[in-house]
Parts: sequence; structure tokens; C-alpha cells
Amino acid sequence: VLKVLLSLSNTARNIDFINGISLCIYGGARLVGSTRSFADFSPQASFDIKKCELHRLDQGPPTQALLTREQGLKYYRTMQTMRRMELKADQLYKQKIIRGFCHLYDGQEACAVGIEAGINPSDHLITAYRAHGYTYTRGVSVKEILAELTGRRGGVAKGKGGSMHMYAKHFYGGNGIVGAQVPLGAGLALACQYKGNNEVCVTLYGDGAANQGQIFESFNMAALWKLPCIFICENNKYGMGTSVERASASTDYFKRGDFIPGLKVDGMDVLTVREATKFAADYCRSGKGPILMELETYRYHGHSMSDPGVSYRTREEIQEVRSKSDPISMLKDRMISNNMASLEEIKEIDVEIRKEIEEAAQFATSDPEPPLEELCNHIFYNEPPMEVRGTNPWSKLKSIS
Repeated sequence: VLKVLLSLSNTARNIDFINGISLCIYGGARLVGSTRSFADFSPQASFDIKKCELHRLDQGPPTQALLTREQGLKYYRTMQTMRRMELKADQLYKQKIIRGFCHLYDGQEACAVGIEAGINPSDHLITAYRAHGYTYTRGVSVKEILAELTGRRGGVAKGKGGSMHMYAKHFYGGNGIVGAQVPLGAGLALACQYKGNNEVCVTLYGDGAANQGQIFESFNMAALWKLPCIFICENNKYGMGTSVERASASTDYFKRGDFIPGLKVDGMDVLTVREATKFAADYCRSGKGPILMELETYRYHGHSMSDPGVSYRTREEIQEVRSKSDPISMLKDRMISNNMASLEEIKEIDVEIRKEIEEAAQFATSDPEPPLEELCNHIFYNEPPMEVRGTNPWSKLKSIS
């Protein structure tokens, strides 16, 4: 490109170089050519990551992680898409286009992306109601997620599930009852063990659910039967409006399994989460039974959209986490400083993501709502019985509004 530009210098009026991009004003036209090719970037780099605290383990995950350029760009794109999707959901909720409950995941993106990078697509995952991010990493499009949030026919659950009830292949929701997904996850792990398919189940819950009795019952059964279950507590510091220190006598959630080995992991670093999840998955697949992980993370929004999130914590606290520990910024800085990507390339990805989110939002606000006659569909997997508690399932529903 430089040779071509210089050969045209007798008629070119101006050449300058900005961030590796050559610009030439030639004959009134502006020519743009990149002076950097993919060969100019480092294909991979090794990074020091935070050591995990251990419980009942002789050794833990590595303290170094290898990242390829391809992986880094993929993780960045996924986390940034999740962030933009949640910000768009915030906007649609404030416009009263999304109604009801809505629990946003922004700030916690490294947890979902790191976990997915550490397991196989054929492994199983179940989580609580802060589920939009996992719905996306499990393969559902932004368009289907936003359409589900707005209650439209094109939503992933046909507009009937809303924010807390989304599902995909090997993904079992989105569960609204606090902690109730944990025994279900233990059951999924039992199915994996029964089938002998070398698969594991990742069972997630929050710090607010960590004191639920059913969780300890699940721990006990999983340990007795050596189930391949990775129990993960996403500790985002607050259960609704109550800080962990005010809610739990012990905030070492990775030790709360007692007889189950545990890891305390930096949940704001996607590489730390990935390596810890790989370690945990290998542990489960080896037949040793369940393992417990605590991911220290942070949510930027309040508990749900009805919670402004600043009555029990300060704006300064939130801003400090954003400035020092943001998972997306941390990955971007690592890649740029190690010559694995350029700032222009990252900005181009951001533009593509914004466009995708806007198109998805347009669909989510224009797609029709499911018709009233479909309200009772999909209650049963197959043909329903003729009588359901005295109700005829084929009776026509009529709106009186």
C-alpha cells in the first residue's frame, strides 16, 4: 500500500498516517488502506492470573493462562454483545416495552463466558433468574432473547417465558424460585452419571440463595453419590439489597460445601474463570464427585429493574469496580497491550455489535404477540389427556378486555 501511495505522490495532495492506517487524498478521492495485516499481530500470549483459594484440595488451577488471538476476539465479542444486550433491555424496560421482572447481568459477563470456555457444548447448565447472559452463551440469538423479554411470538420461549424462563439445548433455564434450580442441577448430574456419557452439569446460584436449605441437601446427595456436578455460587456481593456481610455468618461460600472441595475464583477475569472451570470439569469427569466454585463478581444494575441499586451502595463503589475490574476493559487492554488486536479492530467489532442489537430491538418491538388461542399450548409435551382437573383444554379462550 505504501509503495502505491508513494508512486502516486506527484498527484497526491496529502499523505498521513494515523494508528497504522494510511490515508491518501488523491484526485479529490480519499483512499484508505490498512498497513497492518493479521500477520502483524501476536497469535497468542500467556498471562498471569490470580491464584484461586482452595478448600480440601492439594492443588488448584494454574496461575498462568494461554490466550490465542482468535479466542480473545471471540470472548470480547461475546461479552460486549451481552453488555449491549442488557443495556438495551434496560432502555426497553424504562420505555415500558418490557414489563414485569427483569434481572440484568451486566458486570458479570466474565463468569458466563469463562464457564462456557471451560466446558463442552454437550455439558449441561442450569441457573437462576439472572439468565440472559447464559441464554446467549448457550446459543440463543440476541433477537430471540429480546423478543422473549418483550413477550413476542419470535421469542425463544414463544413469548411465554419472559426474563426468567428461557431455555436452549442443554440449558434448563432461568428459574424464578430462589435456589430451587440447585437440586434440579444435581438431578441433571445424576442423569449424566447414569448415562455414563462423561458429561457434567454446571449448577449456578447466587450469594442470596446460598443460605437456602435445599442447597445443602443437594450438596449432601451429590457428595454421597459422587455426582459430576460443578456447583457455582456467583457472589455479586448483594442478595437483593442486602450485602453478603449482613446476610451470611460465613461469606466463604467456596467452603460452604464442607465435605465438598471448593475454589474461590476472581469472577471478573474471563481467563481465571476459564481455567478454574476446566479444572473443576476435569475433577468431576475423573469420578471424584462434585466440586464447589465461588466466583467473586459484581452487578452494575440493581437486583432487578425495580431496584435503582444505589440505596444500599454508593455510586462511587460501582464506578470504582467499573474503572478497576471491568471484565471487558480488562480483556481489551490485555489484547491491545500484547499486540493481539488493534484499537481500530476492537472499535469495528463494537460497531457491528451495536448494529446487531439495534436490529434485534427492532424485531422485538415489531414482532406480534402470541395470539390468545395459543395460551394453553405447550403445557404438555405430547397430546394432553381429555380432562385436566375438570377443565377441557380445547375450550376456546376469549378476552373480555
